[in-house]
Amino acid sequence: MKTSSKIFVALVVMMMTTFISLDSVADTPPPPPPEGGHGSGGNLPPGGGAPIGEGIFILSLLGAGYGAKKWHKINK
Repeated sequence: MKTSSKIFVALVVMMMTTFISLDSVADTPPPPPPEGGHGSGGNLPPGGGAPIGEGIFILSLLGAGYGAKKWHKINK
């Protein structure tokens, strides 16, 4: 196996173990904010409660796919 292939496989394994272990060490959610404390209605946190964890995972996968495509094109 080429050295670059070994490095690529090692990086993929490290990324996957990082994403898997993030779920097991998550903190409990903070208590809800007081009524009318930050300007948005209801008990939503600032920003509307938009989930960003899934977006980061998808963005990382897309970046890895793009890098793999470029790596394959260079070594072709």
